[in-house]
Amino acid sequence: MIFAALMAGFVQGVTGFGSGIVMMIFLPHLLPINQSAGVSTLTMLVANAMVVWRYRKSLKWQKLVAPFLIYITIAVCSLYWSEFLAAGHLKLLLGVLLVVLSLYYSIMNVRSITLKSIPVYVMILFAMISGFFNGMFGIGGPLMALYFLTIADSKENYLASIQTFFLIDTIMMTSLRFASGILNLDSLKFVFIGIIGAIIGTILANRLVSHLNIKVMELFIYVFIGLSGFYYLITAL
Repeated sequence: MIFAALMAGFVQGVTGFGSGIVMMIFLPHLLPINQSAGVSTLTMLVANAMVVWRYRKSLKWQKLVAPFLIYITIAVCSLYWSEFLAAGHLKLLLGVLLVVLSLYYSIMNVRSITLKSIPVYVMILFAMISGFFNGMFGIGGPLMALYFLTIADSKENYLASIQTFFLIDTIMMTSLRFASGILNLDSLKFVFIGIIGAIIGTILANRLVSHLNIKVMELFIYVFIGLSGFYYLITAL
């Protein structure tokens, strides 16, 4: 659990997302899928707060409001649908989408082509898809990472935006998971152990990020989105 959380904290500290993907490789071997999603999200609470505090001066909160409202509405609905919907085909579709987007953005990065904005309808679509998969599996990061990375004016602004977004999400979704009985006090033993690893991983990531320029960091993010997509494809097959 400590190792999984350390890796999750490191990945999230560098790319701004991905902790849920890493944690969900391990946790379903210990807990039911719904409970795994809740433990994964709550484990990163302290690490999220550390990054938010570090980059707080770079946050432009106005850019968070619209995508978050869409995202959290779908996430709440998805949380209750998760008991009834078959997950395999949904993860397969998400995997294909992420691999295609990863290739597209990676090629643009190599060719030094930069997008300065994302159309409103794409933002809405990204927020809806991310919210849906967050409610289902506790994994809502890749598409929102693409959105915030595209509109960010610096790596600090990007990390402040994505981490603040997920910190608020964690507080709200964790409250709902406790209220609905998905999480209970017994779940906290996994969370407390994981927090140790998550903090260590985040500290290591913060040291690395300070030495990265934005182009290298973008490439890290695009590659990890692609790896995330392959992970979803493999687990869905």
